[in-house]
Amino acid sequence: MINKRNKNVRIRSWKNMGNKTWKVLGVIGLYAVLAWNSPVTAKAAEIEVETSTTLYAKIDAPDVVVRKAKNAGGEAVTKVSRGQTYEVTAPAEGGWVKISTAEGEGYIPSNRATLIEKTKEKVDESVKLRQDVVNYALQFVGNRYVYGGTDPNTGADCSGFTRYIMQHAAGVSLSHSSRAQSGEGRSVSYSDIKPGDLIFYGGKGYINHVAMYIGNGQIVHASTERTGIKVSNATYRTPVKVVRVLN
Repeated sequence: MINKRNKNVRIRSWKNMGNKTWKVLGVIGLYAVLAWNSPVTAKAAEIEVETSTTLYAKIDAPDVVVRKAKNAGGEAVTKVSRGQTYEVTAPAEGGWVKISTAEGEGYIPSNRATLIEKTKEKVDESVKLRQDVVNYALQFVGNRYVYGGTDPNTGADCSGFTRYIMQHAAGVSLSHSSRAQSGEGRSVSYSDIKPGDLIFYGGKGYINHVAMYIGNGQIVHASTERTGIKVSNATYRTPVKVVRVLN
């Protein structure tokens, strides 16, 4: 005969174990849902800026003779005046500094001028354009996916999205079809991909989706009706082609 007390204990134990199991499964499920729905944070590539430093001489004396040689009695090239600034073409040496004037290069006494360094920043225009296109596209993240749509403000499909971005951010006209867009521009390898390039997905012999690469292994695209315009990892599906439409 089974002791009722022991039986009740066993029943409570099974109930407690069942409750714990469901709680664990619930937590796992919650994490799975969060992981599935959590958006990928966009990390667009930064613009590389080239810097160069140039040395200038600002004339301090009222009238300074520029001479062909480092010699106070040398042949004169021209005269320069206080407050004028000239590019230095050779470092100061032996009390003289070489400058460039409209009449030609020559030397002035280094104690008659103040040397000033000026730094210039040079940005590759093609790189800047790509970054501008990426930034323009990212403003639509979170908007709707609409099949056949061509305006990400109100809803667009994948090719409608890339078509709109390229037209409005870069003045590049594309077809409204992922398959057609895959034949526009220049095909490049995935290893040579740059921000602003188009990535195509599909299967053997067909293409059914297009996205735009934004750098750091990520894309922005009009994904599905459920997820809308979003940022994803570029390899969330296997890319079948990369096309460059920006110079």
